[in-house]
Amino acid sequence: MTAPESVLPADPLAALVDAATQRQAARIAQEAFARVFRLSVAEAESVRHKGVQELHSELSQWATAAEGGEARALRLALLLTGMDQWGLVWSQAFGLVAIPGLSELVGALRTSQDETLEARFLRHFEALNAAEENAIDFKVELRRGLHLALWHSSIVTESRDEALRLAGQLGSQLLALTRDMPVAGWRLVADALAFIQIRCLSDGLASEGVAQEATQALFAALARELPAAQRDLVMAHAARAVIAWQQANRGPAQIH
Repeated sequence: MTAPESVLPADPLAALVDAATQRQAARIAQEAFARVFRLSVAEAESVRHKGVQELHSELSQWATAAEGGEARALRLALLLTGMDQWGLVWSQAFGLVAIPGLSELVGALRTSQDETLEARFLRHFEALNAAEENAIDFKVELRRGLHLALWHSSIVTESRDEALRLAGQLGSQLLALTRDMPVAGWRLVADALAFIQIRCLSDGLASEGVAQEATQALFAALARELPAAQRDLVMAHAARAVIAWQQANRGPAQIH
């Protein structure tokens, strides 16, 4: 078995937060970031503060619904990690200096903990990055949402330069994954490419103009920058996923 095809060890954190709940945490973090981002860029300060308070209450309730202090702390670590990743990627992609609502929400979640929960939270927060397999289902779901959001941003803009820039940002994110996650990273890249192609086929997206050019530029850049063995594995895996979808839906496949 080659290195890119290696299998990750079992997730040691799944005993506290199972795979389905990890994926739920990633989706909740994405939704929370979307809400707090809108509050930050489109609402008055008073409205933002009220919205952040509501989010704080909702996220705290979800985290504390777990049984046991360790599971609660891990749930909170997943939520804050997810929102932090969204904030980082969005700031890099759109040149944002600050997202006030996000800073307020993260601060409120951190300061509302007692010392015992804070210590547990910090241990789990650090554990998430300590090993690739730790909370892997959360990481896969989180990155999928990020990748698709960046791609969608690149294809809805009318500016060619902006579309190509955002596609380049996504390409950089995907290439970084193969370095940061040497075992599973290539699968996440393949997953992103397959999902993009399936969205193109199912919804008629990026079929012409700037959107198509940006999407083609993304695929070309990855084919150029990935090491040959890894590139072949990624493209083959993505193609198989698209073909499987096409067969299940009985539609014509069109690979970008």
